[in-house]
Amino acid sequence: MTATMKAVIVRAPNDFAVEDVSRPECPRGGLLLKVLACGLCGSDLRTLCHGHHRVTLPWTIGHEISGCVVETGFSGAGPWKPGDMLAVGPLVFCGRCDFCFDGRYELCDGYREIAQHWPGGFAEYIAIAPEAVERGVIQHIPAGLDPAIAAVAEPISSCIHAQEQGQIGLGDTVAVIGVGPIGSMHLELARLRGAWRTLAIDIDVSRLKLCEDYAPDEVIDAARTDAVAEVRRITQGRGADVVITANASPAAQVQAVEMARKGGRILLFGGLPQDQARPGIDTNLIHYNMLRVIGTTIFAPRHYAMALHLLAGGRIDGQRFVTHRFGLADFRQGVELAMQGKVRKAVFIP
Repeated sequence: MTATMKAVIVRAPNDFAVEDVSRPECPRGGLLLKVLACGLCGSDLRTLCHGHHRVTLPWTIGHEISGCVVETGFSGAGPWKPGDMLAVGPLVFCGRCDFCFDGRYELCDGYREIAQHWPGGFAEYIAIAPEAVERGVIQHIPAGLDPAIAAVAEPISSCIHAQEQGQIGLGDTVAVIGVGPIGSMHLELARLRGAWRTLAIDIDVSRLKLCEDYAPDEVIDAARTDAVAEVRRITQGRGADVVITANASPAAQVQAVEMARKGGRILLFGGLPQDQARPGIDTNLIHYNMLRVIGTTIFAPRHYAMALHLLAGGRIDGQRFVTHRFGLADFRQGVELAMQGKVRKAVFIP
């Protein structure tokens, strides 16, 4: 008899449920994991509501994963053995392009992702393909680190990469536009990297309330005030040294250029919908103020390892980041709360 398991199956936009499906077999050269935790990401919410161009439905999503090795498909000794607890980043790099040869994995021309190319982690078990074992982003969970916290190393890795690109450091005033889960993490990381002052900006008062746990120096309700003018006022007219757009808002990118200090850095962390990707930025401000506009996406293996170490060492407070835990049976409830902005980060425990 074929073994079964519970998994979230997305059949169409807004049509998803926990179902009984066949449990995957351990692939040759790969791993079979018992999923310990899987985090819910903003991109998961978009896929649930609208689908995704890289996901062919029906499908199981979920890419913020921790798990325990149940079985290995290695012919001899491999890097992991049954019982090992692993944090599984979703990225699988091609290993063949110029960027991979240069060690710039975040620019890989041919990377694939768990939860897109292979089924994801909103399930009781997940098969890890041999390509992911060989060229993926998998780490042992550091001793003492809660697997539910280890699962969220993935989004933190992208934030670490972005702030590395932005060279955030001592004395910087950092403005974050969009303070949902990712924006809140940017506030914490900026402070960890030595920022002198952090400014939290959003149009949603509930998100501004949630981000108060991260103690921003100033909270700006952009629905009630001119965010650019307010940043200028707070900084005595100079502007912010670094502006991070942690949302999918064209207006935020326009404002970021307008509120940046001369010589400042703008990190475009949130991508825009394809039909809104030309937001009308004043490029004269970039030119005459010598601004650096930096696009940033995904991460390299080193960023993932760093995220786990920062979580394990308590330098990043994972318990504060993960505000809600649900069983897999409560998947829809967790999604609804996240859609309502009542959850910073939800993690599901199968």
